[in-house]
Amino acid sequence: MIWQSDLIKNLSWSDTIVNREAKQKVALKIAEKLKDGDVIGVGSGSTSFLALLAIAEKVKAERLNVKAIPTSVEISLVCSKLGIPLVSLYEYRPDWLFDGADEVDPNRSLIKGRGGAMFKEKMMISSSLVNYILVDESKIVKKLGTNFPVPIEVFPQALLLVEEQLKQIGANSLTLRPAKGKDGPVITENGNLILDARFDDITDDMEQKIKAITGVIESGLFIKYNVEILIA
Repeated sequence: MIWQSDLIKNLSWSDTIVNREAKQKVALKIAEKLKDGDVIGVGSGSTSFLALLAIAEKVKAERLNVKAIPTSVEISLVCSKLGIPLVSLYEYRPDWLFDGADEVDPNRSLIKGRGGAMFKEKMMISSSLVNYILVDESKIVKKLGTNFPVPIEVFPQALLLVEEQLKQIGANSLTLRPAKGKDGPVITENGNLILDARFDDITDDMEQKIKAITGVIESGLFIKYNVEILIA
């Protein structure tokens, strides 16, 4: 017998879902792609949450055998609530992945990471055979950095070093991301801090420049990755 606590049963999305109707439409699109035996990578964020709900309904209705590799603790908990078995990159490579994005430019490059899970999201996108990015029209921009800064996960003791070197490569504004619901900054699942960086111009080599800084774990820049954009 599968045991599930009341805490898991009563899980719901922790915040208001903006543009829910549009996101629901793209969630249904992604659920249509599910086949028996699939191993799926499950991204973070509200659009991924809605897609996961639609997938769970299809799994139940058609009695499909699927497995999920989540990108965050919260998505792991949602999978548990919905009865979707979890596996890891130790065992499987995803057949396909779905995730959201904060910005998408005309070249299909992305800014991700408002949820703070960009390290595992990038690892998953790099591992997956096919990647679907689910967005609504508000996420489409002509130039990366239009609406959102670039999130950068930083090893805590390297914070001042990273700050200095980010300024050297063109960061004109740096903010240590504060947490909601707790005192102090956001702490990632890897025990690190997040800097939100703004640049006047995000060049094609900016992702590599940021990653080359000692103390940077990962950035939210996804430039020229193999992704398909699904727009609600």
